Amino acid sequence: MTGTPTALTFCTPQERTLPDEEAIHRAAEVFKILSDPNRARLIALLAQGETCVHDLAHLLNMTPSAVSHQLRLLRHQGLVQARRQGKHVFYRLKDEHVYRILQQALEHAECR
Repeated sequence: MTGTPTALTFCTPQERTLPDEEAIHRAAEVFKILSDPNRARLIALLAQGETCVHDLAHLLNMTPSAVSHQLRLLRHQGLVQARRQGKHVFYRLKDEHVYRILQQALEHAECR
């Protein structure tokens, strides 16, 4: 073999591009946060409307402390928003994008 570099040839002629690294990293973080079944359940419940921590804990058969911990992680990732009313804290989805991702994952799981 000679020291002359050869040109790369691809099987497909279409140009391929990638999203920028920061966008890929942020998307991977969303998948990571949704990989926990309890957080996925919280997203599914919050997609139905704003709900207080106490009610979420009851619906998920978890302690309010455990639910608050999971919600704190979701809030840190910018997926949910909190609103305090007296002694209660109500949570809602920041927007519907995250629920659409969860819906698509559920549909994919059903097809397997």
